[in-house]
Amino acid sequence: MKSRLPKVLHPVAGLPMLRHVLNAAAALGPEHVVVVIGRDQEDVARAAAPAITAIQDPPRGTGHAVMAAMPALQDFSGDVIVIFGDTPLLTPELLTRLLAARRADGNPAAVIVGFTPEDPAAYGRLITADGALKRIVEFRNASAEERAVRLCNAGLMAIDGARLPALLEKLSAENAQGEYLLTDIVEHANARGWTCRVVEADPVEVMGINNRAELAVAEAAMQRRLRERALLAGVTMVAPETVFLQADTVFGRDVVIEPFVIFGSGVTVGDNVTILGHSHIVGARIEAGATVGPYARLRPGAEIGPEAHIGNFVEVKKSRIEAGAKVNHLTYIGDARVGAKANVGAGTITCNYDGFGKYHTDIGAGAFIGSNSALVAPVKIGDGAMVAAGSVVTKDVEADALAIARGRQESVAGYAARFRAARKKS
Repeated sequence: MKSRLPKVLHPVAGLPMLRHVLNAAAALGPEHVVVVIGRDQEDVARAAAPAITAIQDPPRGTGHAVMAAMPALQDFSGDVIVIFGDTPLLTPELLTRLLAARRADGNPAAVIVGFTPEDPAAYGRLITADGALKRIVEFRNASAEERAVRLCNAGLMAIDGARLPALLEKLSAENAQGEYLLTDIVEHANARGWTCRVVEADPVEVMGINNRAELAVAEAAMQRRLRERALLAGVTMVAPETVFLQADTVFGRDVVIEPFVIFGSGVTVGDNVTILGHSHIVGARIEAGATVGPYARLRPGAEIGPEAHIGNFVEVKKSRIEAGAKVNHLTYIGDARVGAKANVGAGTITCNYDGFGKYHTDIGAGAFIGSNSALVAPVKIGDGAMVAAGSVVTKDVEADALAIARGRQESVAGYAARFRAARKKS
């Protein structure tokens, strides 16, 4: 990845790859979850919590990784599913099929996930006969006949926990890689007369991420999945391919999203909300019937109440916009409350920061803030109050009052003509 960030912590749809994998596993309700990590990977351990972590030091292959996990599975004889932290597109449905195959008639010792890619390239091949898996052959060791096999090894496995210790004992690092390879358990199982089988998966679902290019491919695939899920749940997207979602984006019903809308993490959208084009929304809650955009920016802590309007080039941060309030044009609302049915005019800003601290602005219900006003926090505008356009408000305004805070306009007759004439002479 050419990064200081461990590979499995690189995000896909706003969530670290590892969390996608753990979420898929959690759907099965496992008795134990063990995450095998390398030495000095405390950040990965924190991301894996509350899962148990086992340290593989030094790392000596996939079989060695499972060996490192075994102390945490002492006296456990249930099914052991081995999955990888860099497969963020893994689904609970695949894991459920994998587990069902392990428990199917014939009591196979292990079931391996295979896939058939367009280009098998250098993947290991799954060699089957009579419906059973006989061995897994690494590409470098495969014959021409074996390389012609298109069914490839995805690496994911379900193994009978009662037989797993015996299979691990047979692993050897006497190979070209100098590693204990988990794939070797297939041959060891067959040698004991234990059956192994294959469950085939969509190549996209089992793709592993090894570089930034593959990360981008995974992100695109995840976006397609999230968009389809939202569309099937009752969201209308005018141009779905231009909308970007996060793994935790939550939508109500009958939401309409126009083109080029980006959702960051932590967004909840209620029923009948319309989000107009080119809006960017992160860490916000939008309640039923509200309208946002176009070109709106909602930052963390923005709460948009029912039937509220957030218009073009409006930015809202850590503020509550209450029911029916309107902030329609070219405005910044930060660390504030805008009361129900209040109207905030174009070009208004809440001056919430003095270089040291953040301060609160409270705009009452039904208040009217004239265009191009600056509200210098901390300040309170009472219910039903009005602020004249162009005002700089530094003191509280009582309910139903009019505040005018600007210089008195004066007109000097003939000044402009005299000014131009003087300039021409010079």
